[in-house]
Amino acid sequence: MLDATTRSGGTATASPRATAAELAVAVPPAPTASTAVPTRFAARCTRVLLSPWSRLSLLAVLLAAGGCGVLLFEPQRLLTEGLPAQLGGAAAALVFAVAYGVCTVAFVPRPLLNLAAGALFGSQLGLGVALAGTVLGAGIAFCLGRALGQDALRPLLRGRWLKAADGQLSRHGFRSMLAVRLFPGVPFWAANYCASVSRMGLLPFLLATALGSIPNTAAYAVAGARASAPTSPAFLIALACIALPALAGVVVAWRKRHQLRRL
Repeated sequence: MLDATTRSGGTATASPRATAAELAVAVPPAPTASTAVPTRFAARCTRVLLSPWSRLSLLAVLLAAGGCGVLLFEPQRLLTEGLPAQLGGAAAALVFAVAYGVCTVAFVPRPLLNLAAGALFGSQLGLGVALAGTVLGAGIAFCLGRALGQDALRPLLRGRWLKAADGQLSRHGFRSMLAVRLFPGVPFWAANYCASVSRMGLLPFLLATALGSIPNTAAYAVAGARASAPTSPAFLIALACIALPALAGVVVAWRKRHQLRRL
């Protein structure tokens, strides 16, 4: 065939059909006004929804919903009514640990939940379940605060107290959080969200929470397990273990009051 080359002359001659196929280039269609406007609108909506203040608003809505849920379901009834009859064994412990974590995110006081853990599961299992719920709740609150609140709240850390707390948690996160968990005084939820706004890492936060919560949680779990015998030695020792750290925290705060005033 002579459509591609001419064998007689030795020179290549491209056919018109091959030349047209080689020169054909796919040119994307130019965007029209009808497609550009929705694209810009969608990009603008995405930026607004993912902005720091939008995420902080979402965090506030979630926490408010959690607080309303606690008011509706009244988890304190566990102390008087116990768990549902169909739950038992490992399933009951797992459900309670998850509910414990969710309740701490929704601002339910941990002492109430620790007493319930001891009353429902006894001293040893109650301690394990309460610690699992403590770490779970702290992790959920930390992740929520880090993802939804840190970018909006960090520029607001301008006061001396706020800057001092942020610097302490950012530079010495593990030991600072361990001290906060060992000595009562700072609410559990407040410590969680303060740590999430700082530059503290998640792993040191969870480890310090688990270790620092053991003494106080154990004391409340024993008190809940022995609440039916308020004059027993175990119950009295548990009360002493609850009161002594609180008293120590008050004494330390009183001795450091001058330093706190200079912040």
